[in-house]
Amino acid sequence: MSIILFIFILALLVLIHEFGHFLAAKKQGVRVDEFGFGLPPRLFGIKIGETLYSLNLIPLGGFVKLFGEEYHEIKNKNLSSRAFVNKKPWQKTLIVIAGVIGNFLLGWVLISFLFTQGVPVPTNKVIIDGVIANSPAYKSGLKSKDVIINFQSGQKKQAIKDAADIISLSKTYAGKTITLDVLRNNKDIKLTMIPRVSPPKNEGPLGIIITSYEEKKYPWYQAPFLGLKESFLITYKIATELLKTLYQIITTHKTTAQVSGPIGIAKYAGDAIKLGKNAVLELIALLSFNLAIVNILPFPALDGGRLVFIIYEWITGKRSNQNIEKWTNLIGIIILLSFGILISINDIIKIYR
Repeated sequence: MSIILFIFILALLVLIHEFGHFLAAKKQGVRVDEFGFGLPPRLFGIKIGETLYSLNLIPLGGFVKLFGEEYHEIKNKNLSSRAFVNKKPWQKTLIVIAGVIGNFLLGWVLISFLFTQGVPVPTNKVIIDGVIANSPAYKSGLKSKDVIINFQSGQKKQAIKDAADIISLSKTYAGKTITLDVLRNNKDIKLTMIPRVSPPKNEGPLGIIITSYEEKKYPWYQAPFLGLKESFLITYKIATELLKTLYQIITTHKTTAQVSGPIGIAKYAGDAIKLGKNAVLELIALLSFNLAIVNILPFPALDGGRLVFIIYEWITGKRSNQNIEKWTNLIGIIILLSFGILISINDIIKIYR
C-alpha cells in the first residue's frame, strides 16, 4: 500500500505541475506536441488535435513536450509563431512558473479542505488526549477529551494552567492520594487517584496523554481564506528551511534538516496511511508545496534555472546562447540525478538501521 500510495502521490504532484505548463502554453499560443502520463518508453498514445496524449511505462509523474523548446526544433517556418523560444519573455515566464503555481494551488485546496475536517488549534486548556489502560487515571474514570482544571492533595490546591503543571505535580505527589477537578461536557467532575511512584516506561505517574490543542472545524466559506494564509506560512517555512540547509551545505556546516528522497517519501506515505485520510492529504499538500519551492530555485534543469535565462533575455533584449543553455541544463540534470541517488542511498541506510 505504501508503494502504491507513493506512486499515486508522485504521479499526482508531477501531473498537476505539468498540467500547469500545459494550460499556460495553450493560453499563450504555444503548440503542445505531447502530454505524457508517466515517463518513457511510451506504451500507447492518442492524438487529439495537435497534441499526443500518451501513457508511458514508468509511472513516476509525467511531462509536457512544447514545440520549439530548442531553437533547432523549428524546421517549419510557418509554425515559428507557435514555438516556445519565439514567444515574448513575459509569455515564457508565465509558462515556466505555471507548474509551480499549479503545485501551490493543489496544496492550497487540500489545506482548505482539511480546515473543514478539523484542525488542531492551541488553547489555554490541558486536555486529555488519551488514557492508558489499567493506569491510575484509567481506574479513576478519567476519559479522553476531559479538561483538567484543578489539582488537589490534602491542603494543596492548584489551578492547572499548562501541561508542565500536571506533569510536575503528578511526580511530586507520586504515591499520595490526589483529586483532579475536570470539566466533562460542561460538567464539573472530581476524580480521585494515586500517581504511581515507579510507572512503566513512557507512561508517567498517571498514565495519561495530554495536549494543549483541540480540534476545530471551520465552515466551507472560511476555509479557503484560512487555507490560503496557512499555505503561505507553510511555503515560507519550507523556503527558509531549504535556504538555511543549502547555506549549511555550502559552508560545510552540519545540516539540521532531514532530507528524504523517493524511498523516504514512500515510508512517510506508509505512516500516513496508518493515521488516516487527513494525514495522507496533509502529506500530499506538504509535498506539493515542497515541489513548488524546489522547482523555482535558480538551478539548471529546474523551472527556476530556465527562468534565469528568460530574465537575462528580458533585461538585455538578447537571447541566451543556446549551446550554453543546453550544456548548463544537461549538467544540472546530472547533478540532480546524482544528488537523488545519494539521498536514496541515505534513505535505505536509515530504514535499515
